This record gives sequence, C-alpha cells and structure tokens, in this order.
Amino acid sequence: MNRLCVPLCFSLLASPLAAQNSNVAEHPRVEEAIHLLETWIEAQRAYDDIPGVSAAVVHDQDVLWAKGFGFANRSAQTPATPQTIYSICSISKLFTSVGIMQLRDRGRLRLDDPVGEHLDWFAQLSDKYPDAPPVTIQGILTHSAGLPRESDFPYWSPPDFPFPAREQMIHRLSEQEELYPAFEQFQYSNLGLSLAGEIIAATAATPYAEYIRSHILGPLGMDATYPEIPADEHGKRMAVGYSAQKRDGSRKEVALFQARGIAPAAGFASTVFDLARFASWQFRTLEGRGNDVLSRNTLREMHRVHWINPDWELKWGLGFATWRNDDRTYVGHGGGCPGFITHFNVEPEGKIATIFLSNANGTASSNFTRRAHEIVGPAIRVAQDTTEQAEPTDPLLNMYTGTYDRSPWGGESAIVLWEGELAVLSMPTTDPIGGLTKLKKTGEHLFRRVRDDGSLAEEWRFDIGADGKALRVWSHSNFRPRVGRQ
Repeated sequence: MNRLCVPLCFSLLASPLAAQNSNVAEHPRVEEAIHLLETWIEAQRAYDDIPGVSAAVVHDQDVLWAKGFGFANRSAQTPATPQTIYSICSISKLFTSVGIMQLRDRGRLRLDDPVGEHLDWFAQLSDKYPDAPPVTIQGILTHSAGLPRESDFPYWSPPDFPFPAREQMIHRLSEQEELYPAFEQFQYSNLGLSLAGEIIAATAATPYAEYIRSHILGPLGMDATYPEIPADEHGKRMAVGYSAQKRDGSRKEVALFQARGIAPAAGFASTVFDLARFASWQFRTLEGRGNDVLSRNTLREMHRVHWINPDWELKWGLGFATWRNDDRTYVGHGGGCPGFITHFNVEPEGKIATIFLSNANGTASSNFTRRAHEIVGPAIRVAQDTTEQAEPTDPLLNMYTGTYDRSPWGGESAIVLWEGELAVLSMPTTDPIGGLTKLKKTGEHLFRRVRDDGSLAEEWRFDIGADGKALRVWSHSNFRPRVGRQ
C-alpha cells in the first residue's frame, strides 16, 4: 500500500489558493476524515477481495489525499499506487464530449447538427423512424439519440473481447437500425460516443487520439493519460485486470483488451493523479480562472441537465452524468471494462472530487466515491468555516485507536478519532458514516457509547499495555483484542 501527500497535500496548480488549501488539509477534522476514509477503503478492499485500488480526494487545486491499496499485479506482487495506470473505461466519454464542445465553440459544428452532416457514411444505419427527428450530436451526448447501445460486435464477451476497428464499426452500421425514435428514450450508447469521436476526427481533419492529446490532455498536463490502452505498460505501470468473484470466491486474471474503434467511448487509461488534474481544471474554469480548454460558460453548459427521464430519476448533461445527493449536485461518470471498474465524482459547488480506480469487475465503484464525499466533504466545509474554531483533538486518544478483532463472529472494529473524540466503526460496511458509533470519555481509559438521542449507554473499557497502547477493549462483559500494535 502506498500513500502520497506532499507534505499533506499535493498542489496541482501553482496558485495563491495553494497555501489556503494546505491549511484545509492540516485541519484536525479533515485529518480525522482522511484517516477514517483510508481505514474504511483498506478494510473494504480486503473483505471484497479487490486486487488493487487507487483513490484520491481533490479539493480545488490540491490533492488532499491519494493512496494505492493492494496489488496492481497480483502475480508479480506489484503494489497499487496513485501513479498506477488503469483502464478508466466510460470516463473516456468525458474527454470525447469536451472535444465536441471545443469544436462547437470554434464554430465547426452545432449541437443540433444531424450526425449525417459530418459523417456521410452514417446514412448506412437503417432509419427505422423516418417521421422522428434526426439523430443529432446533442442526442449522442445525452444518450437520447435512439441509437443501439453497442456496435454490433460481441466485444464485452470473453475470452478475447473482440472490439472492432473503426472500419469494421462503420461497415457494420449497414446491418444496424435505430432502437428508438430520437429524443423519446434514454439509451446509454457506446456506439453513440464512438461516433462522436469520429465526428471530432472528421471535423478537425485530425486523427481522434492526436486531437485529444493536443487539445485536452497536453494543455492539462495529463501526461499519464492515454486515448488507448498502453499495452507495453500492462503488468508494469498499468494494472492487470481481474474478473468479478466467482462462486468459490476466486477472481481470474482478465486478458488485456484494446477498444480500437470504440476507444472514444471506452478506451482511455489514466491515473488518479491525472484525473485529479482534470477535476482541478474544472474548478478553476468554473471560477473563471482559466479558459485553457473550454470557457466557463461551456463547462457549465455541460454540467447542466439536458435530458431527464419522465420519472425524474435519471438525468444527463452533455457527456456528464449528473445527480443530486443530500441537497448537493454532482457530475461525473463511471466506467466498467474487462477487468476494471472506475468512478469519477465531482461536486462543483464545494470544489471537491473523489476518484476511485480498481482492477476488478464486480466492484461498487460509485459507492466508494459517494462515501468518500460523505466522509471528507463535511470536514472540508468545517475547515473553511472561519466563524468557528474547531477544538484540537486530545493527542492521548491516539493510544486507543486501531483495529480490534471480532473473531469468530466475523469482521473487525476500528477505533478512530472523529469530531475530536473516539468512534467505533464495524467493518466491513458499505456505509461508514452510518456505521459510526461515538464514544464519550467518562474516566481513565473509560468511555460510554453515545446513543442517537445523545444519552450515554454501555461502558467501553480499554486495557493498556506497558508500551502505553491499548491491548483490548471491553464492552458488555466481553473483550476484543487489538491487532497490529506495532
């Protein structure tokens, strides 16, 4: 496992805000939140047997925390780190969408342009609904164009994942037809975003990958991001992918794939640090601190809802998924490809982003980024509140923190610092904040559980060893031994 903080935060941009954000990183509530997040992810990865994870929390122009857990390559015992490269799968669509909006802003295309105006071979697709509106660029970006989900190839099927070359994708269009009338249904479409990549290449008269490198990745300093899987790095800087768990609990190594003609929709590879740069660019652009890739108004336009289902549950911007949680608006994207599950989660108003990259299928990536926001977001807001000074945490409480074994009943209890006092987190859990139990100090090495109504419940007593650290904790007349006391 590897963690990188320099010293507590890693600045992505030399700016006057760097010192201010460093103070955020050093705030006791933020430090407690980061420790809780790290403790939870480390345990959850182990209990879910996810081979490798890299994760990061970004605040404005700083990475407050980044760490790798487990192995990027199990057979070689290569640790996962914040510099590990992963397939980021459908997060790729965000870069394709940004490329489309750049060309729109330069007057090279319009969002209401029919796709056929830019790709003459698109007419091969059977027009099943001639009375419906045409398939437009905006329809593609909002997944409301009525297109099939996939190009007609079995590229999500093992063992070799036969993604088509662009020429094959184009040729197969003649055997496909529209799934729905345009703008009547949401249908997530990898075919649609692959066509968006073709529109970029045709409009810019430049190969797609070359355009993305020159106009997006290069200006943002995303040197570890690739518009196609870097095969020569597989098993080295790039993680090896693994399957979801089978009935016997095992995971199998998944063969390397190349997205080829589907690359604009699912072919990129990146690191948490590079995706942190992508998030920080959005924060400074939204504040008008740079128009190096897109204007402020265009990025805001991409974040706004442009498609909403009749049930008001599913919403989509221009390329970005968008959603609400706890009265806050988020944008981002998830991704799933053979051997990899990822999620990129941005809260524009709070200027907080959480990033989760894993090298295993069957991983609840969006739950990790959501819980990271729930843990760290409130602490950042407390750190920014200049009207209230947080009380420092008593350093003597550190003698109790650690992991306590719950054998043979399963799982473990983590004693952590939380809001200046102690709390207990039972793991594994998919809801670390909901699973926290606060403890109130009532005497020497004595605490009592705090009930939801604030009253005090049973006693928790710690036995302390000669080294000044807890040996075990007692509650309800039974004890749990502390493990890993070094």
